[in-house]
Amino acid sequence: EILGKMGVIPESTGLVWFQNGVVPPSGTFDYWADPFSLFWGQLILMQFAELRRLADYRKPGSMGEQYFLGLESVLGGSGDPAYPGGQFFNMFNLGSSNMDKMKLKEIKNGRLAMLAMLGYFIQAIVTGKGPFENLMDHMGNATANNILTNFGSIGGSF
Repeated sequence: EILGKMGVIPESTGLVWFQNGVVPPSGTFDYWADPFSLFWGQLILMQFAELRRLADYRKPGSMGEQYFLGLESVLGGSGDPAYPGGQFFNMFNLGSSNMDKMKLKEIKNGRLAMLAMLGYFIQAIVTGKGPFENLMDHMGNATANNILTNFGSIGGSF
């Protein structure tokens, strides 16, 4: 949405996240494949990654032993079943002196990101607009476009 408004990509492709075609009543978009196939493809790929993670959780280090297209040494993990690790997860070895503190920061950042996405979801239900358009509306007239005035529009006036 933001890149489309800025003119970096064609505005017709800069869709609001809930109009991407996965939720048909909110809008559709003509992708290279139908949204149903994209959804199932993504689901299968995510399941593959999560099942590999589960296997490593059950038997730490097993992903480095199991054949996977010659990449077993790269995808071997950290040896800690609760932390993925590996050479691509922390390529530059940042924070290696205090890894426990960095892991905690990562968990907190992930939780904050989930709350932000929940905010986007609720905002889309209430206003029917994307986050960038809501931000521009608020910056244009903060007294008329804020959380208190938007609550009055949920299901009509109270």
